[in-house]
Amino acid sequence: MQVILLDKVVNLGALGDVVKVKDGYARNFLIPSGRARRATQTAVAEFEARRADLEKAAAAKLAEAQALGEKLAAVNVKLTQKAGVDGRLFGSVTNNDVAEELQKQGFSVAKAQVRMPNGLLKNVGDYTVQVHLHTDVTVDVAVTVLGETA
Repeated sequence: MQVILLDKVVNLGALGDVVKVKDGYARNFLIPSGRARRATQTAVAEFEARRADLEKAAAAKLAEAQALGEKLAAVNVKLTQKAGVDGRLFGSVTNNDVAEELQKQGFSVAKAQVRMPNGLLKNVGDYTVQVHLHTDVTVDVAVTVLGETA
């Protein structure tokens, strides 16, 4: 199925690109999320008429994400979990825990935006996690896991 992209999609294309994707990907993800539209002649004509507005909106989203990213880069998230004497946690610190702590500090970050490249945090210590704010903006956030003995 050919679709016209209404937003930049990683590993697929930029705003306004007409790309061929599998039918299920288009029907189940791209079109319902508002990132694409079927590439019919009328849809392409409508897109060209609205192109300036869509580009302006995309630039505003990018600027907002970059501003939030600059603020997030200076943040150190401190989480306290129950830990044993050797520093291993009873359980682990997940991306949900990091997202909740960032929300308590006033940042609007969803659980899905927090990426842990090395997996869950299972020991006490300092770590770096990535927060994916936009397709072009990824910020490294320092996370300190503190242990409290049971």
